[in-house]
Amino acid sequence: MNEIPQPITMRKPPWLKKKMSLNNQRKVKAELRSLNLHSVCEEASCPNISECFAKGVATVMIMGDVCTRTCKFCNVKSGRPPALDPNEPKNVANWIKAHGYKHIVITSVDRDDLKNDLGSTHFAAVIRESKALNPNTSIEVLTPDFQGRGDCIDRVCAEQISVFNHNLETIERLTAEVRSASDYRRSLGVIAHVKKHHPHIITKSGMMLGLGESRGEVFQAMKDLRDSGCDMLTLGQYLQPSPKHLPVTEFIHPDIFDEHKQFGLDLGFKAVFSGPFVRSSYLADELIESFSASNE
Repeated sequence: MNEIPQPITMRKPPWLKKKMSLNNQRKVKAELRSLNLHSVCEEASCPNISECFAKGVATVMIMGDVCTRTCKFCNVKSGRPPALDPNEPKNVANWIKAHGYKHIVITSVDRDDLKNDLGSTHFAAVIRESKALNPNTSIEVLTPDFQGRGDCIDRVCAEQISVFNHNLETIERLTAEVRSASDYRRSLGVIAHVKKHHPHIITKSGMMLGLGESRGEVFQAMKDLRDSGCDMLTLGQYLQPSPKHLPVTEFIHPDIFDEHKQFGLDLGFKAVFSGPFVRSSYLADELIESFSASNE
């Protein structure tokens, strides 16, 4: 197993300073809790939460707030998840309707405990209900790897989604240390499966930087994603959620993120968001617009 180097420093550089406002956070959290819903924004301690909540935007996280995996970068709780909420599809649809979202991201925890379909049937039901009530809303999904099972991936893709996002998270060498029960090649296979069997769906993936990867390894991962049929890419800075999580080994300068973006565009990605605060779902609607502009 490849050990991740110890951190050089934990003091954040000036470009990673961001003001936080609690007012909008409280409002959106209250709305979500009233519908027994959760957002990955709060569960993952996203640094953009104030900005997105101020815009009335959140990425809804379905199938509970407890994950069956224990990834060492992620702040979502791990353990034995509760039973699926049969009202969740309708609640998500109503929440989208109440806000009039034009684009929404639906993600989920891993549900390896649901051996039959890994939660894909429930995921599909949420999409279907959401689209039925909000026909003009484009839907993006950010899914688990579904253990690489094509039937589960196909079940989600059979619904009316615009974007299928599954994150590679990190380079191949560090995957075993960073991601629990996940596999680098399997994640590439998820993207490849979607592009091969559902070519009309936009494919998307994301990676965190600052865990000990070299620039060459990042470029190789980007090439692997593009070769697998990935259309859009997000690259952001890893930030340690708590002392029990993996340490940051490097704070990547914004200029380097800009270089990664250009490299990605040169590879053929239709859209690339690359920067310290970029996350998988951050400004997802704007990334779609960038994708559309590149295809005109």
